Amino acid sequence: MELADLARLRRARDTIDRDYAQPLDVPALARVALMSSGHFSRSFRAAYGETPYNYLMTRRIERAKALLRRGDLTVTEVCMEVGCTSLGSFSSRFTELVGESPSAYRARDHEPGAPIPACIAKIRTRPVRNGEANSPAGP
Repeated sequence: MELADLARLRRARDTIDRDYAQPLDVPALARVALMSSGHFSRSFRAAYGETPYNYLMTRRIERAKALLRRGDLTVTEVCMEVGCTSLGSFSSRFTELVGESPSAYRARDHEPGAPIPACIAKIRTRPVRNGEANSPAGP
């Protein structure tokens, strides 16, 4: 893959990281990367190991976990806050990535992690696919 392509893909990934709560789709992200939708999707997956949509949903679920730990928003409010429009799809994806429902995650005690710096908590609580969660190698 060319360095210019990697720079354009990074620009699209940065857009996802920054604007995760906005309505983003592959054609819009491909325009950011100055690529066709098909080429963008294939190149993004090759570079980052997941599709643009999966990367976006991982960012959304990561942010949702932080909002749910605060405990001052309902699951529906968190769903909308992170840019999801379907509570059912949000709950299904959250459960798939985290291993428990958003309601169960919200209800759990999160105080033991309070003294952990946010930068470390973000790394340690990043959602992973279920297959990755079961692998013996970990950070």
